[in-house]
Amino acid sequence: MLIHMNSLRAELSAGQLARLEGSRLFSADLAPVGPQERKWRLGSFAALWISMSACIPTYMLASSLIGGGMNWWEAILTIFLGNVIVLVPMVLNAHAGTLYGIPFPVYCRAAFGTRGANIPALLRALVACGWFGIQAWIGGNAIHKILAVFIPALAGGKPSAVLGITWSEFFCFLLFWGINMLVVYKGINCIRWLLNIKAPLLIVLGLLLLDWAYRRAGGFGPILSQPSAFDPGQPRSGQFLSFFFPALTGMIGFWATLSLNIPDFSRYACSQRDQALGQALGLPLTMALYSFIGVAVTSATTIIYGHTIWDPVEVLTRFSSPLVLVVAMVALCIATLATNIAANVVSPANDFANLAPRRISFRLGGLVTGIVGILMMPWKLIADPNGYIFKWLIAYSGLLGPIGGILIADYFVWNRCRLNLAGLYEADGEYRFSNGFSIVAFIALVLGVLPSLPGFLVEVHLLDATRVGPFLVSLYSYSWFVGFGIAFVAYLVGRKLSSLPGPAVTLDQPQAAME
Repeated sequence: MLIHMNSLRAELSAGQLARLEGSRLFSADLAPVGPQERKWRLGSFAALWISMSACIPTYMLASSLIGGGMNWWEAILTIFLGNVIVLVPMVLNAHAGTLYGIPFPVYCRAAFGTRGANIPALLRALVACGWFGIQAWIGGNAIHKILAVFIPALAGGKPSAVLGITWSEFFCFLLFWGINMLVVYKGINCIRWLLNIKAPLLIVLGLLLLDWAYRRAGGFGPILSQPSAFDPGQPRSGQFLSFFFPALTGMIGFWATLSLNIPDFSRYACSQRDQALGQALGLPLTMALYSFIGVAVTSATTIIYGHTIWDPVEVLTRFSSPLVLVVAMVALCIATLATNIAANVVSPANDFANLAPRRISFRLGGLVTGIVGILMMPWKLIADPNGYIFKWLIAYSGLLGPIGGILIADYFVWNRCRLNLAGLYEADGEYRFSNGFSIVAFIALVLGVLPSLPGFLVEVHLLDATRVGPFLVSLYSYSWFVGFGIAFVAYLVGRKLSSLPGPAVTLDQPQAAME
């Protein structure tokens, strides 16, 4: 099926749909989205990113950068630049979702094979499970801290030896977790409704908090006047670039997950313009604005309370009005809930469903995501701000960067935006490759991940840095860029070599010519 890249959308005929309903790769949740279900316009995508960006992790994101030595504007600029960079693969990967109406795991079948697509989908899903747990912990912790204002005994509990947190904290976490699962049960339209409510709510709440901090402190305080530790004469003079590049990679890693699975949302777009412009308007500026609010309010707390408070929940618990506390709790819960569902449930639910489309529904996939999120003990993932950036964000960006490079190379360069839509759901079609696996894609994936592996092992103290060359260790700081670039080139070279005629056994069966 030949589809011009400027076409609005591709659709399956009634005959194709009837034939594919018997395929093990087809289900209602993974089927292409039809015209009547395409309701996301420019405003919906802008709201999506405003909603997901305006959250507590974004508020606190600059804290790790400032703690590492940056001044406030260097931290905000690094965050903004990282989001401008990640916006590029975001918009590119969204193109296939909009044109063909397919979710992320089905999109992966074109490059990785009908069975091989489960590998990148599961890698993406496991990262999402970690993020789901982190956001659920943040929401539950917000409930716990605000309840502790009304019930002071909750604040003095003894941490469990098994969990590392108090049982009251754990129960609040489970309460918020349950609310997440309820929204998943209600489906995608409930999620869109929640995002549209949350977007203006969190921006208004953030600006009100900013206004309060400015008035109470008579300005924004010492953090905004604090010099960079990298300036001449300062403790880390001349070391800016050695900190900037890993920090930039970490900022890209913050949304590297969504840069892959954005087809899960763009499949509902009315046009390419809606998804591209909506994302461009909603992502980089909101991330920079909400990070600035976090920096400014935190700076003001140094003057107001005599010490620095990075957690916005703790700031809100200092308010004496019960009405303010209740409104703040509801607003924060809605905010964290909307971000968590959109960013960390939609994709893994589809990814787990792709394992067995006939048996695993979107709802069941969402439940699996939630259970794995609990088992990962998310409160330990974000306990250390340094580990949060250098072990969590950078580590998985080095894994997801190569996947992004392969997908974009396959779709835009090798296939030139032309996919056999029906073939994506056929077990014995042209995307079967070698027993359902694309050897070319997996070689490219391994080649993309390997250069960052030594640095990661050094970072987590499983390998002595003296046993690895400094160059290999340094590559870890650029893991997303290195992995993306190597996998992009390796995939195209492998595809070219495997398509050359000759008696030798090729890596993959050549794709059938488009009809």
